[in-house]
Amino acid sequence: MSQPRIPAPAKLVTGVLMKDRSLLPAVARRLARAFGPPDIISPWMNFDFTDYYEDEIGAPLFRRMLAFKRLTPRDALAEAKLASNAIEEAYARDKKRRVNIDPGHMTSGRFVLATGKDHAHRIYIGQGIFADLTLLYQKGVFCKLPWTYPDYFQDNMLDFLKKARDKYKKDLADFENAAKKQETTMFRPETEV
Repeated sequence: MSQPRIPAPAKLVTGVLMKDRSLLPAVARRLARAFGPPDIISPWMNFDFTDYYEDEIGAPLFRRMLAFKRLTPRDALAEAKLASNAIEEAYARDKKRRVNIDPGHMTSGRFVLATGKDHAHRIYIGQGIFADLTLLYQKGVFCKLPWTYPDYFQDNMLDFLKKARDKYKKDLADFENAAKKQETTMFRPETEV
C-alpha cells in the first residue's frame, strides 16, 4: 500500500508574453511581490509559433522566462496561476490583455504548466485550473509529449529550462539539508520512566 506523503517543493517558472517589452520591468516587480525574487531570467525569445494571441495582445510577440528562487509547494500551482491572472488583468486595457503570464512548476523529472483550459491530458488541480504535463526529463534531456507546445521545445527554451532545473536541484539539496538540521534536537527525550 502506498503511503501518502508531501512531495518535495518545486521551482516556480513563468513565461511572460507581450508585444510592448517596456512593460516587463513593472510586470517582473509584480511577479516578484507575488512569488519572491527571480534567480534566472532568460533572454528575449521571439514568439511566432501561433497567431492565437495577436488579436488581443498584438504582434510581433516576445517572451521572457523567469524562474523564482523560493521553492513552492507543488499544490500551490493553481494559486500561482490565479495570481498571474490578476497581474494580467492589472495591465489590461479596454478589456484586452497586454501581457500573458504562464506559470509552471519545474521538478527533477518534469515541467508542468498551469492553465484554465481543460483538455484530455490535463488534470484538474482546483480553483478552475488544470495542470498540463508539458515536458518530461529523462536520461539527461527534456522529452516532448504529443501535446507539448512547439515553443517549449525550441533550443533557447530548452537551454533556459535546463538552467532552471539545474538551479532547482541545487536549491532542493540546500532545502533538504536545512530541513535535516532543523530535525536534529539538542536534547533526547527520556524513553524509560
